[in-house]
Amino acid sequence: MTRQRLRILAFVAGAVAGGAVALGVWVAWPVPRDLTAPPHVTSFTLLDRNGLALRSTRAADGSQQRWLTLGEIDADVLAAFIASEDHRFYEHHGVDLRALGRAIAQNVRARRVHSGASTITMQLARLLRPSGRTWRGKLFQALWALRLERHLSKQEILEQYLNRVPLGQGSIGVEAAAALYFNASATRLSLGQAALLAGLASAPSADNPFVAPERARARRALVLGRVARYGYASEDALDRARHEPVMPQRSTVPFLAPHFTSRVLQWLDDSPQGAWRTSLDLPLQTALEGEVRHTVYGLADWGVREAALVVLRNSTGEVLAWVGSPDFWADSAGQVDMVVSLRQPGSALKPFLYGLAFDRGFTPASVLPDVPRAYATTTGPYQPRNYDRRFHGPVRAREALASSYNVPAVALADRLGAGSVLGVLHTAGFASLTHSAEYYGLGLALGNGDVTLLELANAYRGLAAGGLWNPIQWRAVAPGERSIENRRFMSAGSAALVLDILADPVARIPGFGIDTPFDFPFPAAVKTGTSHHFTDNWAVGVTGEFTVAVWVGNFDGQPMRGVSGVTGAGPLLHRAMLVTARYYEPGALQSPTSTGAVRVRVCALSGLRATQDCPGVDEWFSPGTEPSAVCDWHRGGEVVWPDAYEEWADQNGLPSTDLHQPPPSSTHGFHIVSPRPGDRYEIPPGIARRYATIAFRATNPGSGAVRWFLDGQPVAGTRWILVPGRHVVRAVTPSGQSDEASFEVTGGIDNVAQRP
Repeated sequence: MTRQRLRILAFVAGAVAGGAVALGVWVAWPVPRDLTAPPHVTSFTLLDRNGLALRSTRAADGSQQRWLTLGEIDADVLAAFIASEDHRFYEHHGVDLRALGRAIAQNVRARRVHSGASTITMQLARLLRPSGRTWRGKLFQALWALRLERHLSKQEILEQYLNRVPLGQGSIGVEAAAALYFNASATRLSLGQAALLAGLASAPSADNPFVAPERARARRALVLGRVARYGYASEDALDRARHEPVMPQRSTVPFLAPHFTSRVLQWLDDSPQGAWRTSLDLPLQTALEGEVRHTVYGLADWGVREAALVVLRNSTGEVLAWVGSPDFWADSAGQVDMVVSLRQPGSALKPFLYGLAFDRGFTPASVLPDVPRAYATTTGPYQPRNYDRRFHGPVRAREALASSYNVPAVALADRLGAGSVLGVLHTAGFASLTHSAEYYGLGLALGNGDVTLLELANAYRGLAAGGLWNPIQWRAVAPGERSIENRRFMSAGSAALVLDILADPVARIPGFGIDTPFDFPFPAAVKTGTSHHFTDNWAVGVTGEFTVAVWVGNFDGQPMRGVSGVTGAGPLLHRAMLVTARYYEPGALQSPTSTGAVRVRVCALSGLRATQDCPGVDEWFSPGTEPSAVCDWHRGGEVVWPDAYEEWADQNGLPSTDLHQPPPSSTHGFHIVSPRPGDRYEIPPGIARRYATIAFRATNPGSGAVRWFLDGQPVAGTRWILVPGRHVVRAVTPSGQSDEASFEVTGGIDNVAQRP
């Protein structure tokens, strides 16, 4: 061996020996006292926007959380954590070489860090000296584990770990977690409770019982299995633990708006401190929780067990109310948060399809085909059908969207492309739509992709914001504060047109009839959705100030019995909108005129400029999209059908008949449809007087404007502010046709102060 090689070997040996000596000295050096001193833990409280306490994750009285000695902690807690996290804790000296070898083999096979073989001592080292979950971080933890084992006893290490381990929802240590989840102390817990806490140590967010009760139950079962394997409990004790409920029946500490606060604590750091003012309005929240329970109770005979609701403030994105289930404490299903659970929204996605179409040159007067057609797909022919199982021939986009017809929506999606529709939905905030456009296909127009109620509410809020998406806010927003993150998914002009259509009660009549829960004493745009097989009902309402989105159905996906968006989610939306309007001024929706739109008289059948032979309607058009062509469908009182509609007209007995003739049930060609004879209206309490109104509507007015008279006096416009008493309304056309209806108004106006 040459001298040079000898020198190299001597140098390497010296370096190794020197490193070993330095490591030995470092390990032998005493651990700083302040490193293991009990931390100063303050209480942490979530407040509503007005300062009312929602939830405390530490002591209920705001005092410091007590550090427990190992002797005070329940023996079942010790057994559960040791069995789950490090069953050879008392055998190794900080690093479990056997587990380390197994982990290295698994990681090599997986070509990534699949298993870290972290002992309790290594986990304590990471809590005391934070490091990453990389190979370098693991080495750092192993070295510190050796040092801790050199200076602390096993009992001291275990005590330090159990008082410092994060267990979700902002709780640090077993005592804080026991108080949070069970309203109990870690000095006295059942085996099932101890196993639940131990199961949270590895994934406190994913396995949290407030957020994912079934995952928490599965994780608890895994811990109990390890307790049984290592003989830490009797079979009788294990059997009782397996049958314990995941959560107690009800907490006695402040725990309001449970789904909302649970979600907020997920968004926060592991160890928040002090009081945090959220955006939630507790009085509104409480009132809407009652409405959700009322809905489920009223629909129980139709197979409905769950409902959810969220309210957003349009200007700021603040969450004003968040109801994830009818009763958080009822059972494990009650702890499932349907505000953020994935479900199919049905027709509730159609407004974004039509907004895209308006941006591509379509208008509310564009005629869409509602006729039989089959589309070729990878799974075979697809022929969409409408909810009423009928085909309506040529329908204008306004009527197609307002009446939620499926067939024209699919035809529109086919022309625009599923990829374009998916792109708009992604930009509007539907991040849950993770599959490709080919996966969803044209069914995306009918809501065949899973989204959350929160995504849906925020997207509709974006319509009120002129086609801009920005994130929701769970913290109270200061006056004048605005989100710096904005993303345009639709032009302001198209958004205004979509909202105008969704707020149009006349355009809604063909699909939903005259009596619906979607008429409000203030301007509001409304859309419903029903998923396939009646498993989910959705409804969204948008005013100038707030957006309300509701869901009705069953957590387990069981279908309801004939409950649609109108009969299920619709009534809940109606009550929720009225309740919210007591607290927040609804405001006015953005008018199409604010974006430069103009009104043009068009033919109600062809959507082209109306002639004297046409049944004319006024329609909004974005600048430059007004029709230049004059209607050529109507000729001398007859209809000349385009080729695309000849077969449909033939099948419906309309070869030369105008579609807009009086309905067979009417005795004359002109009649009032709102109000109807004998109608009774009650003025909603707490609503500003200018919003307590009804609309005067009539069918088949012919050409010219209808004149309205109330109790013999002329009425300006077609919307009237309610006045208690009996009234008679009369409508007269320019040709002399007339109709009248008597109705009654009860109640009074409660002019309560509106909240900002």
